[in-house]
Amino acid sequence: MVLLALVAVGALIPLFGPRVALDGTGEAAAPAVGGVGLLRAVSLAALCVPVGELLVAWLVRRVPGAPPERPRSGAVWAAGGGFVAALGLASVVATGNLVPGSPADMDVGGLYETRDGKLALLEVNAFAAAGLCALSRRPATQLAPLAAIAVAEALRAHPPTEHYSPLVGSALTLTHLTCAALWAGGLLHVLRTLRTRAWRTATGAGAALLGLYARVAVVLLAGVTATGVWSTLRRMPPGTVLDQLTDTAYGRTLLAKVLLVAAVATLALWARLRLRHADDPLGTCTPARAEVAVLGIVVAVSALLTALPVPIRW
Repeated sequence: MVLLALVAVGALIPLFGPRVALDGTGEAAAPAVGGVGLLRAVSLAALCVPVGELLVAWLVRRVPGAPPERPRSGAVWAAGGGFVAALGLASVVATGNLVPGSPADMDVGGLYETRDGKLALLEVNAFAAAGLCALSRRPATQLAPLAAIAVAEALRAHPPTEHYSPLVGSALTLTHLTCAALWAGGLLHVLRTLRTRAWRTATGAGAALLGLYARVAVVLLAGVTATGVWSTLRRMPPGTVLDQLTDTAYGRTLLAKVLLVAAVATLALWARLRLRHADDPLGTCTPARAEVAVLGIVVAVSALLTALPVPIRW
């Protein structure tokens, strides 16, 4: 029930968030901004799941005496959801960023002629490839198509017409997205791993895994924070940040994201302190579960952010 509630909240944010964020700003949203935000939320979540599994698999190999039991992989289902979401986003691009009323409205061949169309097709193919790699005997081969998805998202977010070095913006987005996906997906899979029977009894190995992840998460949080602040200052000059955080839809959504990330950081600190001082280190799973739930909401808010109008440089 809790999982269903989180999924429902995650779906409601991109669907109804634009109306709240745009209220009173005088800005106009693109057609189907809610639907596009929902599809982007699905694709971002679909990226987090396999990336997190690969990170945790790498960490487990560094845990002495780690039990061989692993939770069932969700990478195939994630790739399937990402593939469907990428197809939906490609259909929007194929109709000139409008909502297709019928298949006849879509210019599928035209996707190969535009930059956005090529990037949309790249994501469709990359999710399909990631699913096939997840089914293979070497799931680590997912890394290549997953990296292609992250690069495509970074390039899509910063078209060549953007002012102030679009490639710098793409590099920041790529780093931000990679760190966020590793953080959220990694924590989710760590918790799933610790719920298996073998890991519940091997408390020493479980505590070691949590400790390894906590050290990695500190670096990932620093990366998310640094790239987020830099990206914000590129889009909102320092003198206008406070005004735009309350007067624009993008700024309001960004402010909500910042507050949520601060809450996540607080929960992560709480979990780290409990891991260090508690008699039962696995008791840190309680704040960690709350952390991963809030991270899921952050993913939904981030998806909404990509669908809203870019702030004006005053």
